Amino acid sequence: MPPRRAADPAEFRAAIHDVADWLRNDEQPRPPRDRLAAAVRLSARTLEQVAPGSSVEVRVPPFVAVQCIEGPRHTRGTPPNVVETDPRTWLSIVTGLLEFDAAVGDGRIAASGSRASDIAHWLPLLPL
Repeated sequence: MPPRRAADPAEFRAAIHDVADWLRNDEQPRPPRDRLAAAVRLSARTLEQVAPGSSVEVRVPPFVAVQCIEGPRHTRGTPPNVVETDPRTWLSIVTGLLEFDAAVGDGRIAASGSRASDIAHWLPLLPL
């Protein structure tokens, strides 16, 4: 499989700004699927770039799953360290509108494994 194309920082910023009003105000209409997908994918790929590795898998269904954080490599089956959440929660922590620990505490993020919370060190990626 060819390596994934690196996330362009300008594209990442533009994609986040496309969904920023919705993130700040839940009464705003949900962005079109393609714009939401772009923001989620570019933010996850940016995390993958700034925190390279394969010890934690971050899943934001239905749009993306990436591996990040240096440490033991996972290759088969269910990874031991997984962070999974919905697109809005993910983008809210990426932008600093929501703290990772608070989202885990109230059940908006499922974090399993001893290294899953390590991604909090790398967030937010683009504070609004």
